Amino acid sequence: MCLLVSSLNSGSNGNCYYIGNENEAILIDAGISCREIERRLKRLQLPISKIRAVFISHEHTDHIKGIETLSKKYHVPVYITDSTLKNSNLKIEKNLLVSFSEQEYVSVRELNIFPFQKNHDAADPYSFVVEYNNIRVGVFTDIGFACENLIHHFQQCNAAFLEANYDEKMLDEGNYPLHLKQRIRSKVGHLSNMQALELFKTYKPPQMTHLFLSHLSENNNHPKIAEDLFSKHAGNVKIIVAGRKNETPVFEITASQSSQPTILSKRAKQLSFYFE
Repeated sequence: MCLLVSSLNSGSNGNCYYIGNENEAILIDAGISCREIERRLKRLQLPISKIRAVFISHEHTDHIKGIETLSKKYHVPVYITDSTLKNSNLKIEKNLLVSFSEQEYVSVRELNIFPFQKNHDAADPYSFVVEYNNIRVGVFTDIGFACENLIHHFQQCNAAFLEANYDEKMLDEGNYPLHLKQRIRSKVGHLSNMQALELFKTYKPPQMTHLFLSHLSENNNHPKIAEDLFSKHAGNVKIIVAGRKNETPVFEITASQSSQPTILSKRAKQLSFYFE
């Protein structure tokens, strides 16, 4: 048994992450068009009919662009907080809207999704951990800094999509206006390569096998810079750069002998929704 994962797109031009088992899957965000999601899933030989839900991290356009069409065309439920929905201007059919709350499990058939709040300049932003058969994959992007909550959940993962948004030197020397540079560096902005690397080096769990470097800036980073930086410290962890213009291959994430059942949060409650 395994979780199948792929980044369909990652960056300020659109974010969409596929996580599923052999029977069902979810998307975390849908920030590219429905047509592109269809094309990329087809190239990966992943049936779109297996997608049972889309979880929305926050209301920025690069995370919600394809939601309305995808949900309407395939009758896919959209999991979104009330505050994010209010600030998104999305028009989703009411019967396909499902609200979720902080630190409450959501079960989508055999997949368990655990949302927790993150630091970003959005109304009500969330990160997610997806669990199946004691295998956990985290989606940790659009994060101002690595808080204790993020560190805790990162340590539970067998694989993670981790933001490595900018190279500090490139940002400093680039032509962005000062206010934008300050926003990116702020505690509600994005993680730099070095901030992400420090999290990885300090808290890399023994069961982790794959790390997807995600949400790289087009102007203030380069895939080779990020990949080379992390590869020096990867050990047995496979480093994959999630592209801004294309999907990654599908990777199988399995549980290692180091994996132990862990309560993601003592405050967690169980919410279950099943859709045919």
